[in-house]
Amino acid sequence: MVRALHPGVAVVTLPENQGAAARTVGARQVDEPYVAFSDDDSWWASGALAHAAELFDAYPRLGLIAARVLVGTQERLDPTCTAMATSPLDREPDLPGQSILGFVACGAVVRRDAFLAAGGFHRQFVVGGEEQLLAIDLAVAGWGLAYVDAIIAHHHPAPVRDHAARRRRMACNDLWTSWLRRPAHSAARQTLIALRAAARDPAARGGLLDALRGAGWVLRERRVVPAHLEAALRRLER
Repeated sequence: MVRALHPGVAVVTLPENQGAAARTVGARQVDEPYVAFSDDDSWWASGALAHAAELFDAYPRLGLIAARVLVGTQERLDPTCTAMATSPLDREPDLPGQSILGFVACGAVVRRDAFLAAGGFHRQFVVGGEEQLLAIDLAVAGWGLAYVDAIIAHHHPAPVRDHAARRRRMACNDLWTSWLRRPAHSAARQTLIALRAAARDPAARGGLLDALRGAGWVLRERRVVPAHLEAALRRLER
């Protein structure tokens, strides 16, 4: 159900919590070329989205912009942004920033048609590490993903969080991403790493068990990435 609460603002009420996939539902409701994501604890800096729209207009292959995410009142740089800024991937001349294969969802802007054609966020992943599968699927479709340091999002996460539950979810989703898209040898290597982690970490062990419970649908949806993209993923792992 869609309810208008304020001029230009509508709230979509869902019968159940769909986690990250609710962003996909929202993107389907709008008729604009670009969509920016925010969570209940994040917001965009003044002028950030106007700048993002200009970049999408200027770079036709650009499918996703990952912003610089500043965390908390101290505005610390999110570690994922550091990793993106120093990515070993080659910078592509038809993109406005460093090429990436991952992002922080609350600091991302997407080209709506590309996002929806790639399937959006997978409903099975809920929240926690859901970004990489979408990043891979956008890249498979030929879209470029870029980290743009000049575009800023603010993120003030709650000080009290269930870190063990989040690590369990991320362990599960990391395995699902490997099983869904990586060649057999890479998927097997990631599974071995998960088994080693499960031997000493209860959250990793729970994530492994959760992943195994979903093995049926994962196998049905498995589509291996092309060789050049697998090579890029291996570079990131190294």
